[in-house]
Amino acid sequence: MTDLEIVARGLLGGERFAEQMRCHPRLPLVACSDSERPAVHIWDCGQGRLRELGTVGLTSNAYGDAFGWERAERTPAVAWHPDRPLLVVAGEDGLRQWTPAGVREPEGAPATASYRSLAFSPDGQTLWGSPSCRDDGDGWESSDILDLASGTVEAGPPWDTGVTLHPGGGLVATLTSDQGATHCLFARVETGTASAVMRPLRRALILDCDGYETPLFSADGRHFAIRGNAYDNSVEVFGFPSLRRVLATTLGDPSPGYPYPQEWLDQMQAWSRHNIAFGAQPGVLWIATPAGTLVEVDLETRQAVEHDVLTGSRLTALAATAAGELLVADSTGELALLSVLSGAKQNFTAGKESSRAAAATFLATTTEVPEDVDDLESHLVVTDGTRTWEADDLATMTAAGPTDPTWLQLRAAINAAQAQPEGEEAVAAGTPPATTRPPS
Repeated sequence: MTDLEIVARGLLGGERFAEQMRCHPRLPLVACSDSERPAVHIWDCGQGRLRELGTVGLTSNAYGDAFGWERAERTPAVAWHPDRPLLVVAGEDGLRQWTPAGVREPEGAPATASYRSLAFSPDGQTLWGSPSCRDDGDGWESSDILDLASGTVEAGPPWDTGVTLHPGGGLVATLTSDQGATHCLFARVETGTASAVMRPLRRALILDCDGYETPLFSADGRHFAIRGNAYDNSVEVFGFPSLRRVLATTLGDPSPGYPYPQEWLDQMQAWSRHNIAFGAQPGVLWIATPAGTLVEVDLETRQAVEHDVLTGSRLTALAATAAGELLVADSTGELALLSVLSGAKQNFTAGKESSRAAAATFLATTTEVPEDVDDLESHLVVTDGTRTWEADDLATMTAAGPTDPTWLQLRAAINAAQAQPEGEEAVAAGTPPATTRPPS
């Protein structure tokens, strides 16, 4: 039996609320993205209290009527240093750094740097930014590697949706997205005197469509969850290192197809995009709802239990602190710190050993993609959590069924069309139905 207890409350104030929360990986700190303008509020969530420490970007112009991609382009990206109380924010004014001493431009970062996604390397010496801002870069075709000590900027592999470190160390996950499909890439990270570089690995996950959020690992490293996509409030959970899908669900009603009824749009937009978290309990996923409740999902039994938390107001964000507590935000601007009381004792030493073993096993079952390849996908072995495809299989397959994922149907149709002799009309076996989805 699991009980939740509110141990502290806070209020952002004004008409704002937190629409995303990023907890520091080791310290009792959280960065809350402002719903009203491109600003980030930093709070202390330690010692059973909630206390605001500072803000970055509070004088920015309000979002106003900005929506969709226009709004997304103005939303700041944030990254916590893995050990220190240091937050880097990429906003409309470029890069800014918050510490308890105040806000300033980070040392070693170009003044013109501007990114949609940020992440620190595990050793904290390197900052990764995407898309690339190098003069000779290709935007989304590569990323930037900023050595903060020397101020040098080098080219990195392409990625576009956050980077998350596996708790076992030495391994990260990120996404590369296209409208038809998204790859969840895993990469080895070696740290040392030189800039830390992500080295993509051949084993990868493939997801339908685009518009997903940053992958999220469980504390024991044995599961990871992905929230998305652009057309549904989907939640998928995969075992690690197996990459086997253990849960797939849609929050609310599934997409009815384009054009979308207003009632369905209102329901979809009521769900937060940042409403899932793994706490300290192994095998448990938490989901925040528009009704103000938290749903506890047991990944082994598939049983779900609903907990009343801030009923009467929509939950707008959910995160887990470094200590394993849950932090929720609602549409009134309130923050609540929750302790998770479970009848089962948590063995943190066993959890650390489990995470290290999971990371080591995954690394032992795959190899790095060769450096400087032009076509990353041609070197990947991909799975959707149930089936696996070698790169050569996807390059030659020309038939797919109506129950296959959209990305696979499209791949078959394209291959079949390219295989037709010049001058003949291409008719693909298993050609997918006309899509009802607009560009995301």
